[in-house]
Formats: sequence, C-alpha cells, structure tokens
Amino acid sequence: MPLSPEQIAEIDALRANATPTLRAVSEGMEGHLYTAYPVLDHGFVRVIDYMGDDAAICQAARVSYGKGTKSVSNDAGLIRYLMRHWHSTPFEMCEVKLHVKLPVFVARQWIRHRTANVNEYSARYSILDREFYIPEPDALAAQSTVNNQGRGAALQGAEAARVLEILKSDSHRAYDNYEQMISQDGQDGLARELARMNLPANVYTQWYWKVDLHNLFHFLRLRADAHAQYEIRVYADEICKIVADWVPHAYAAFADYRMGGVNLSGSAIDCIRRMLKGEEVTQEASGMSKGEWREFQAVLSDG
Repeated sequence: MPLSPEQIAEIDALRANATPTLRAVSEGMEGHLYTAYPVLDHGFVRVIDYMGDDAAICQAARVSYGKGTKSVSNDAGLIRYLMRHWHSTPFEMCEVKLHVKLPVFVARQWIRHRTANVNEYSARYSILDREFYIPEPDALAAQSTVNNQGRGAALQGAEAARVLEILKSDSHRAYDNYEQMISQDGQDGLARELARMNLPANVYTQWYWKVDLHNLFHFLRLRADAHAQYEIRVYADEICKIVADWVPHAYAAFADYRMGGVNLSGSAIDCIRRMLKGEEVTQEASGMSKGEWREFQAVLSDG
C-alpha cells in the first residue's frame, strides 16, 4: 500500500479542517493537495504545501525591472521573456513541498540536486517496511553497448525470469536478516542504525522535499528527459503534470524553451548559417568533434 494508515488519517484530518486564506492560491494546485499519485510499484508523489503562482513570478519581475517590463503586455508574455532570457530569480518566488516515497537508489540520484530542503525517513529511529522496487519485466534491460550509463534492449525469456527471481529472493533474504538482527526476542538486538546497512538499495524510503520553481525546473529538465534513468524519470513525469496545473504559463514556457529547445554552440550556429547559404558542411569542416557533430545532426534531423 503506498500510504500507511497513519498517513491516510493525517490526510483525512487535513481535508476535514480546511481554513480560508488571504494569500494567493493556484486553483490548479489546490486540486492536487494531499493526493498521492502512485509511481513504480510502491512509491508515490504528493503535494504537501506550496507558495506562489504565475502571478507571483510576474510580480517579482516587475519589482525588479520596473518600467523595463511595460512593453510586455501580459503575464504569459512576460514569463516567456523571463524564461527566454534566463532570468531565474522571479521563478524562485514559487515553492513547493512534496512528500515522496521512492527506492533508496533513486533517492541517491535525486539528492544530487542539492538546491532543495530535504528531511528523510530515519531508519535510525524507525523500522523500514518490507517494500522493495522490483522492476516490471519490460524494464529489465541489458547494458547499453554505446552508453556506459544507459540501457540496451530488454532481457528476454529465461534470463529475464532468472534476474527477477534473484532480485526478489535477495531482497527478502536481506530483510529477513534485518528483522533477525534487530529482534529483541531472546537477545539484545542490533541497533537499527547498524542493521539498516544490510538492506538492499531497492528498499523504499520517504522524504519531504521542498524546492523553489527555478531549481525544480532544473531538476525536471534533467530527470524528465528521455535519457534519464527510467526509475527517476517516472517521478519527474508525475511532477511535471502537477507543475503544469500549478503554474501553467511558467510550465508552458519551460516546456517550450527548456524541454523542447536546444542549446547550440557557436560552432553549431556557424554551421547552420553556412548551410542556409547553401554550403555543404562536413564534420571535418565544422570545427566540432565527432560526438558534437553526431548530436548536432540529431538536432537537425526530424526524428
């Protein structure tokens, strides 16, 4: 079960005691508050609290730029201007606090985004649940032959079944030993802070993660990308849906300029200008390495 009985009771109590507020609210985000959206087999993402909306971004920008924004006639246009010109501070006026349940190995990737406030479930004080991430068969892939940090084709048949059985049996065996070590039935029992070291990296943990919108967009640009690891990408994809309802103008600009756009080097721009003039440009004459040229060609292709 993604939510514990205690968490469900907490949510019910919060919903039953709604109070009026004088602060600005985002109707789109209000609809997401406290709802746990399932991710992977035991995980979830839910919004605990938030601050700001599209209007808060524009309010901050107009304080900063004053008359310089008068030519921008509407909030959507101003937000696109800010995104286009990499003015990040106004986006920092919005914040969100998420409750996330995720496998430990995903959390270790996630925590590399250090521009957030995090408070994680403590296995020093509490006992972790017997919950492990076990991939669906189509998520079991071989090592990529062209990318040292990527996946290749999905494992098939007997090999896939063998790997799944190893994952399941090792996970439960490790948890059995964890329970035996901390048990105080006829023994003192090992301290929880020590016993946890025997648990596998696919055991689930939980945390509260609070981040401003500028840094959240940076997280989403990297982790909702098609090249990101699947297990963190599905969390980022779920968060994208929430953010799109929270700050629709800001998310639309982000999707256009960051997710849908590309950054080009000076060499790449020079090549495009030469191509537009009818010149045939080769990798050798481009000033780019083979890797840069391959990525440049991928940008120019239609698929």
